[in-house]
Amino acid sequence: MSTENKADQAAELVVINRGGSFERAQNLAQRLNLPLVTRIDEQSETLRLEVTAEDIRLQPGGRKAPGPTLVDFVSGAVAHRRQFGGGTGQMIAKAVGIKGGIRPAVLDATAGLGKDAFVLATLGCEMTLLERSPVIHALLEDGLERAALVMDVAPIVEQITLHHADSIQWMQEQASAGIEYPVVYLDPMFPHNDKSALVKKEMRAFRPVVGDDLDADQLLDAALAIAHNRVVVKRPRKAPFLADRAPSLQFQGKSSRYDIYTLKKL
Repeated sequence: MSTENKADQAAELVVINRGGSFERAQNLAQRLNLPLVTRIDEQSETLRLEVTAEDIRLQPGGRKAPGPTLVDFVSGAVAHRRQFGGGTGQMIAKAVGIKGGIRPAVLDATAGLGKDAFVLATLGCEMTLLERSPVIHALLEDGLERAALVMDVAPIVEQITLHHADSIQWMQEQASAGIEYPVVYLDPMFPHNDKSALVKKEMRAFRPVVGDDLDADQLLDAALAIAHNRVVVKRPRKAPFLADRAPSLQFQGKSSRYDIYTLKKL
């Protein structure tokens, strides 16, 4: 996500220990400035960060609430993609310029749950991740820490550096210092309507915490100032261009597309 908004403050959110370390739950609550509770009405609509013996997870409340959202780089779909579908022919790989022996370093300025960043790290890119939401940053940090304990995944995690930062401010500061990244990757939250991806489990938990990236157009300017070779913007297939600026190149999929703003050849 990009810059701060009021979503973290607006969402009713608590930390609850679900069989994990009480000290860890207490430290998390203090770090995020959230109440630490020992029990909660399961019918309550309150969002909760659950500290279990295995992980930290974001769990919406309420009778029809979806399951938890957590970062898992080891099992499930991520493991399958890592083992069987992680080739350089993927659209995201082409978008950032992976080909032959070229593996550009990438700044992912809107890290979210880190799925795209992990794919690129798996393909050999050195990744720098920025996440401004303290809650989502905590989930991502937890997922990386657990993945680093798994022998065949640890080398991928070593390719990833995570920062809790306001993306626009962070990029502006780096640009002022003369620091550049070959590729800057952006995937800002897109304003939704009732028929959008909000129905997906992760979005139902995610959006009350992070809100929409209403300053996404500013992200593009900041990214162009720090990118040496290109800026890649992931968008819903029919979404308008960021800042109304047409890209140099575009890759289209069924539901999403990649807009590439080329500055120099990789």
